[in-house]
Amino acid sequence: MSLDKAAALRRSPLFEMLSAAEIDALAEVCTPASFAPGTVVFEEGEVGNSLYVLDSGEVDVLIGGRPIAHLAAPCSFGEMALVDREQRSATVRARSECEALRLTAESFTAFRRRSRDGFTLVVINIARVLSGRLRDADARLAGRAGSPDRDE
Repeated sequence: MSLDKAAALRRSPLFEMLSAAEIDALAEVCTPASFAPGTVVFEEGEVGNSLYVLDSGEVDVLIGGRPIAHLAAPCSFGEMALVDREQRSATVRARSECEALRLTAESFTAFRRRSRDGFTLVVINIARVLSGRLRDADARLAGRAGSPDRDE
């Protein structure tokens, strides 16, 4: 794979506001990954320790086998596992041919040692991405709930 890791990271919202040197440092510790259509990247319930940044392609996010989201490059997924190293909350399956970068918790910790400011920016960006997804989920749930409660 001849993926330009630094260029892929620059396109991702997770790495906004990082300097060129910080992007280069992260690119050094990310590993490329390819997924054929239908390939499961990770399963709901697995203990996770990494996130993925899509450089190309699309994935489906499933909970209990039901699709809940569709993500396309330059989106990322798996952020929660990078932060808490707990069980995956969803399954992610490649919808098309995908090229991605994998950032493990261990590599992210190594980046923290090299650049505390860059590490802090990435954590803030992860919080923004997760917050946006939570707001979207809340809106979908509110739309399904129907009308607000009424006094009877």
